[in-house]
Amino acid sequence: MSGVGFWEVDAAAAARANGRWWSENAAEYLDEHGAFLGDADFRWCPEGLREEEAGLLGDVSGLRVLEVGAGAAQCSRWLAGRGAEVLATDIAPGMVAASAELDRRTGSRVPAVVADARALPLADASVDLAFTSFGAIAFVPDAARIHAEVARVLRPGGRWVFAVVHPVRWVFPDDPTSGGMRVLRSYFDRTPYVETDDAGAPLYAEYHRTLGDHVREVTAAGLVVDDVVEPEWEEDNLQVWGGWGPHRGRYVPGTAIFVTHRGPSAVSTPGGSR
Repeated sequence: MSGVGFWEVDAAAAARANGRWWSENAAEYLDEHGAFLGDADFRWCPEGLREEEAGLLGDVSGLRVLEVGAGAAQCSRWLAGRGAEVLATDIAPGMVAASAELDRRTGSRVPAVVADARALPLADASVDLAFTSFGAIAFVPDAARIHAEVARVLRPGGRWVFAVVHPVRWVFPDDPTSGGMRVLRSYFDRTPYVETDDAGAPLYAEYHRTLGDHVREVTAAGLVVDDVVEPEWEEDNLQVWGGWGPHRGRYVPGTAIFVTHRGPSAVSTPGGSR
């Protein structure tokens, strides 16, 4: 019997299921959220914050930039328009195909490849900057491997900026209305959210990490935390996106954006790309 809830799940099976889910649901996801995201725009989060306003990546002109969990590469396309040399990666072939369709529609081609964020197909110290807007981190049980891989491919001092569901949001139900202003779960309960098929096999999973968990995983990879941005809900943003919406968004943070850089203690893997 199919189910939805919080319980332990086979980690490898859940990670594979997430890749399939994002591939199979790419068209539906973009139909629902494509207008908000734009074809070549860069929004960090459902709150509406744009990179054009936030400037979290700095001047990207002439830099080699990696997007992890890129979806249809809308953010990468925006950066390419500002002089960056961008590579977009995503675990889901359906999302990479959607990126190619947006390339055709916009006339702006962004290289996009299918890749697991935990095993990036890049050489050590080969990119200047890496980022993700809600990509990859929440959908694997071992996000520390993502941070380690990003640290490996970053050049010394290179920046890694990633947006995730704000850990506080996990205590609330997935309801953006006034009915969602109730604490239902312990902040410290890290049991993943799982959806299963009739045989009990995972179809989709998300993993909760506390703020401290994120910091520990980042610093263990030799990365230095420079800032944590908690975007406020923009007054003219009427978008409802799952548990995000203008009502609860004015009271409770829904997104955390970690701004980090590769420090001197980051360890590269000998032998280059893998």
